[in-house]
Amino acid sequence: MSVRIQPSSQVDESAELGEGTTIWDLAQIREEARLGRGCIVGRGAYVGPGVRIGDHVKLQNYALVYEPAELGDGVFIGPAAVLTNDFYPRAVDPEGRIKRDGDWEAAGVVVAEGASLGARSVCVAGVRVGRWALVAAGAVVSKDVPDFALVAGVPARRIGWVGRAGVRLVEREGEPGTWECPRTGALHDEKDGTLIERT
Repeated sequence: MSVRIQPSSQVDESAELGEGTTIWDLAQIREEARLGRGCIVGRGAYVGPGVRIGDHVKLQNYALVYEPAELGDGVFIGPAAVLTNDFYPRAVDPEGRIKRDGDWEAAGVVVAEGASLGARSVCVAGVRVGRWALVAAGAVVSKDVPDFALVAGVPARRIGWVGRAGVRLVEREGEPGTWECPRTGALHDEKDGTLIERT
């Protein structure tokens, strides 16, 4: 396998692309970005300078991943989803001068292993989306999302739990706090607002 880069994309020569990664039309990969093996970067997607992306990650069309974001293995970023990086965004400083790199502090979003962000969702600077969590389409994530959480809305709030298959978990009858995946049968235990996968 080799890296596949469409001629209309822009990949900085200092970016690192893992074996089997594909960069589609009009995508932009900036300086010092690092993508793992088997990634897919869709049409018009943007990966900022120094962003770290694990193996087998999918960035759908027009997803925007601003630095210094970190995406774990198996992460899915839906079409037109945005990972922001500025707590107090302004084009100019109080004196009206255009802001430059040194005039603000970038705060990256962290998306842990296996998590998915739905189409047009937004993750606000500095939040962490936990392992195998699922952010619904159009949601605005303004605080950390626990592992396996299903969040939706503006602002996003937890409305359930999901397993590795992405299917909403069902609480077992007569076993409060025990959640089961209807697709795989995997069991999870809820305690104090967190969900732990049984091994």
